[in-house]
Amino acid sequence: MRQLLIATRNPGKVREIKDILQDISYEIKSLDDIGYKENVEETGKSYEENAILKAKTIGKETNLLTIGEDSGLEIDMLEGWPAIHSARHTLGTDDDKIDKILEKLSSVPREKRTARYKSVIALYDPVSHKVQTFDGSCEGYITEKRIGKNGFGYDPIFWSKDLGKTFGQAEDREKNRISHRARALLKLKKILNTKVSIENHFGGVMNSDE
Repeated sequence: MRQLLIATRNPGKVREIKDILQDISYEIKSLDDIGYKENVEETGKSYEENAILKAKTIGKETNLLTIGEDSGLEIDMLEGWPAIHSARHTLGTDDDKIDKILEKLSSVPREKRTARYKSVIALYDPVSHKVQTFDGSCEGYITEKRIGKNGFGYDPIFWSKDLGKTFGQAEDREKNRISHRARALLKLKKILNTKVSIENHFGGVMNSDE
């Protein structure tokens, strides 16, 4: 069985990705599973650039079919911030980052707290040396306080229009059906599940070593 490597050290992302892709005909591995210790600096200027950077860098070094993912929270009132800086806009824990956002929105009414999660998945194949990307998003708004303890990152303050609750209140099976990451992964899944060779499905090539 061919292996599929997840190029992230975020345990929450690894758990979600493995759950959503659990029924594909690939053996899914994390970086910890294969003992990969190097870090890839996210120097891209977009989710797509960062996802491709991670997938290609690690895929080349391990010679494994590899998916890289980059995602972020975009808040309309803050002109889309923190976006690609969602994981590193403030030093400290996830709680510190949440506190910073709640502080910035402290005087903003609910109707102006609209936001969305975005995700881009990049799939790199070391056989064809090609990469294809898949995106997903989900709409909602930022709550005035934490609600729920499930999920990770900004989930306790992201109220999902699809679910009518925060991701922090949602069970994994609910979130993994409609989240930004799930929507991108489901597009990827259609490619991975096909009976035709994966190399024949790179019609929308974003980058290549050839």
